[in-house]
Amino acid sequence: MTQSNNNTLSRKGKHLSYAERAQIAVLRKENYSNRRIAEIIGCAAQTINNEIHRGEITQLKRQKQNGKIYDYYIKVYDANAAQATYDKHRLNCGRRPKWADTDAFIEWADEKLLDDKWSPDTVIGFAKKHDLFDASIIPCTTTLYGWIDKGIMRTKNIDLLEKLSRKPKVSTQQNRPNKRVLGPSIDSRPKEIDTRETFGHWEIDTVVGNKEKTDAVLLTLAERQTRFEIILKVNGKDQESVDQAIRDLQRRSGHAFSTLFKTITSDNGSEFAGLHEALKEALDVYFSHPYASFERGTSENQHKFIRRFIPKGKPIARVSEAQCMRIQQWMNDYPRKILDYRTPHECFVNALRSERQAA
Repeated sequence: MTQSNNNTLSRKGKHLSYAERAQIAVLRKENYSNRRIAEIIGCAAQTINNEIHRGEITQLKRQKQNGKIYDYYIKVYDANAAQATYDKHRLNCGRRPKWADTDAFIEWADEKLLDDKWSPDTVIGFAKKHDLFDASIIPCTTTLYGWIDKGIMRTKNIDLLEKLSRKPKVSTQQNRPNKRVLGPSIDSRPKEIDTRETFGHWEIDTVVGNKEKTDAVLLTLAERQTRFEIILKVNGKDQESVDQAIRDLQRRSGHAFSTLFKTITSDNGSEFAGLHEALKEALDVYFSHPYASFERGTSENQHKFIRRFIPKGKPIARVSEAQCMRIQQWMNDYPRKILDYRTPHECFVNALRSERQAA
C-alpha cells in the first residue's frame, strides 16, 4: 500500500475523524506499526497508541483442528467502537454550565422574580451586595436573562414587565412654552436639585385607572434623592381632591413637614392648579414644560412599579387603602441599582437623620 507522509504539526489540536479511524483499522489489519500509522495519518505516535487502546474490542475466534473445536479471544481495533467511545467522552468534555451548580440560587431568584416582582438586575445586585451566595455561582445580569430565555428557570419573559414593554424612544427634548401658567417654571428651579445631592425635593403626579371621571385616582409623591414613594388614594382627578390630600399630608406630618418637603415639581395638569397657592408659605412648587415627562423622570419610573399591581384600565376605586399601603411598602423596600442595591426606605431614613443632625 502506497501512503504519503503528512506533517504532524498540521494536526496539532485536532481530533481524529471517523474516516481516519477507519483507515487505522485497515492499517492495523495489514500489520502496520503504530509509529508507521502515525506517519501516514499525520499525527503523534502516542495519539495512535491511545486511540487503539480506546477502540479495542474483544472478539471470539473459533478454530477446528484434528476434529476438535478451540475457542479463544483476541483484541482488535474497531473504528465503530472507537468512534462511539469518542462521542461518549465528548458529551462530558467542556466547561460545566454555571446553572448546573446553582440550584439554591435559581430557586431563590425565581422566588424573588415571581413572588416579590423583582427585576433580574435587582436579584443579582442584591445577592452580591449582601453575600447571600458564593460569588462563583452568582451569574451576571445578562447571564440571568439568558437562563430565562433558555427555559432553565421557572420565570418566563412574560413575567418580566420591563422586558416586554420597553421600546426605544427618540426624544428631541424641546421645551414647549406653557399655555397654562400655574406657578414658577422648572427653569427657575435651583440647579443643585437636578444633581439629587440634597434631600427633600419631590415630584408629584397622578395615576389613573379606567379614565372614568367618577373613578378615584392615586396621588403619588416621589423623593428625588432616595426614590421614597408616598401613595395617596383620592376621590378624583380634580383640584379639590388633590388640595385636600395635600392638606391632610401636611397635617399628619406636623412640624416635620418643612424638613421632609423643600420643593415639589409638578406637571401642568388642572388638578394641580391650586398647588402653588396652597403650599407657597411652606415650600416652593415648580411646574415642568408640556410634553416633557423626562423632566419628572423619577415619578414616571415609579409609576412603572405601580402598574405591576394596578394595570391600566383597572378602576382605582376597587383598590383598597390597605392595598395602596402594601404597594407603597413594596416599592420602598425594593432594592435599587441606582441606590447601590439599598432600599428607598433605608436611604430615606438615613437622609432624614442627617437633615435633623445638621439642623
